[in-house]
Amino acid sequence: MAPPKRTILVTSALPYANGSIHLGHLVEYIQTDIWVRFQKMRGHDCLYVCADDAHGTPIMVRAQDEGISPEALVERFGAEHRSDFAEFGIAFDNYYTTHSPENRHFANLIYQRLKNAGHITSRVIEQAFDPEKQLFLPDRFIKGECPRCGSPDQYGDSCEVCGATYSPTDLKNPVSVLSGAKPIYKESEHYFFKLQDFEQMLRTWIRGGHLQVEVINKLDEWFAQGLREWDISRDAPYFGFEIPDTKNKYFYVWLDAPIGYMASFKHLCERTGLDFDAYWGEHSAAELYHFIGKDILYFHALFWPAMLTGANFRKPTAIFIHGFLTVNGQKMSKSRGTFITARTYLKHLNPEYLRYYFAAKLNSRVEDLDLNLDDFVARVNSDLIGKLVNIASRCAGFINQRFAGRLAEALPEPALYQRFANARHVIAEHYEAREYGRAIREVMTLADEANQYINDRQPWVLAKQSGKDHDLQAICTQGLNLFRALAIYLKPVLPRTVAGAEAFLDVEPFFWDASATPLLTHTIKPFEHLLTRVEHTAVEALLTDTKEELTTMKNTSSSASPLSADPIAAEINYDEFAKVDLRVARITKAEHVDGADKLLRLTLDLGGEMRTVFAGIKSAYAPEDLEGRLTVMVANLAPRKMRFGVSEGMVLAAGPGGQDLWLLAPDEGAPPGSRVK
Repeated sequence: MAPPKRTILVTSALPYANGSIHLGHLVEYIQTDIWVRFQKMRGHDCLYVCADDAHGTPIMVRAQDEGISPEALVERFGAEHRSDFAEFGIAFDNYYTTHSPENRHFANLIYQRLKNAGHITSRVIEQAFDPEKQLFLPDRFIKGECPRCGSPDQYGDSCEVCGATYSPTDLKNPVSVLSGAKPIYKESEHYFFKLQDFEQMLRTWIRGGHLQVEVINKLDEWFAQGLREWDISRDAPYFGFEIPDTKNKYFYVWLDAPIGYMASFKHLCERTGLDFDAYWGEHSAAELYHFIGKDILYFHALFWPAMLTGANFRKPTAIFIHGFLTVNGQKMSKSRGTFITARTYLKHLNPEYLRYYFAAKLNSRVEDLDLNLDDFVARVNSDLIGKLVNIASRCAGFINQRFAGRLAEALPEPALYQRFANARHVIAEHYEAREYGRAIREVMTLADEANQYINDRQPWVLAKQSGKDHDLQAICTQGLNLFRALAIYLKPVLPRTVAGAEAFLDVEPFFWDASATPLLTHTIKPFEHLLTRVEHTAVEALLTDTKEELTTMKNTSSSASPLSADPIAAEINYDEFAKVDLRVARITKAEHVDGADKLLRLTLDLGGEMRTVFAGIKSAYAPEDLEGRLTVMVANLAPRKMRFGVSEGMVLAAGPGGQDLWLLAPDEGAPPGSRVK
């Protein structure tokens, strides 16, 4: 019995229109696309919309650096994003931009409704201002010394070393990332959304089955701190929508970005005649799902439902949160050649291979997904080539050559096929629950059974024996029907490959329950290879290409670019510098620090004296990669008490930060404790 027909609207987080799509982004869009394709195969009315996130200071500044308008920059990246998504089979029903008349309409409407209901307030605040660029600086465009632990080169909102959060005005020795100038502080009136007005509603909502259990504890931390008013305005110059009835005040990008879901759907409604209110109205019976990364949980699980409630729109049915992508067990890294863009991948490998690999490892939990490139090659070759495609290639030739492409009238083992057909129910449950890895395991277990069936019946032997044509046709018909069932179950993951299977079998596009009935007395077309093996050389070429592209980008970028230039600190004299005692140290132990996103705890040997140092290098190094290595440390730095313990020195590293960070390493012959000159 078919399930009741559902009305579903699905969104993915909006990619920022300031850079290329990379494999980390694709985890989310592939996960979402698989779910949407599955729902459509089940016969549900399921729509998938998305858009480019097109506003904010970074886009404005990059456009200025390139000498073009923000609109031109957004249009360029929008075209690139659409092309990349299409190549990876991401089938949006509508892909739009937040810089649109529909988004302006809904941003203004929601703001006005919130204001009329008393949920908007304003007050004068003090902000950092770049005197050279003549603009107010967002938190991430200011760097300085942490007011708690004194660590240098920290952003204006939080310290990556000790975990402190603070206001940009609290930073010591702040500088503008844009110009290197020391910010001045100016007063400005800002507008705030009173999030605290919705605390009770939010406490109830987050426990109403709308979120994964593991994220609720994180949200509880914010409730414990007390919900605060949210600054929803920014001062000119700013690329975005001007706030109604104000002058030179603009909506903060994070206000109109989620509204982009509504705007993109409205654009779809205008093209197709759909009823907008049937999906977004306060009493809508449609299902609404957002797929997002764990880094934007705060905006989607607190601000967004509060805004919708205050403006008399419906809230999401559920928000599905996923983890990040690692490559070979580590964060994506430009220096290691693993910060791979979608476009670079497409030069070397079939996009459906990545869809399959991600699906095989995805589940419904908020866990990071690792792209192990050796495992990637082995799994694709084993599962897709050695198992799935192998079934069809072993049977189709006999049907085409000996029986003019005609399948038999009956299956020799209908019970075997029935078990394959019945498997659609449990596989459907796994897809519905976003347990794609379980679905893939079920399919591949069946694929093993199908191959074993063919191995046992040996059609290539029967083909050489007289009087065995009836058995040969029946066995190959059985094998092709088992292949067909597996292709149906993999269609959400491998849409293009399965389209090739549909063409080869000469059938209409598969729907989910098509496997309930076998394909008999039907003429198929000649078999053509659906997939080819992945070679390690292709993966090696991909990594080489990625590194070369990074080098080209560095060589062609302007060395004076304010976005890439780190400001030079105040001068010191030689006597001051001579006080710094640099020593060779061996890292005898490295370990994660509970509760710290950036820190590793290092135990250092200075030639018999042991030191503990907390280093903000977790983004670039795994602990196991550090143990036994020599490095350089500041040995006479005063111990500093941190939230996680006492740090007794500082290791030296170079690089722009994040994943591109390199520990300074002395000659391997240098003994621990020796001075570095």
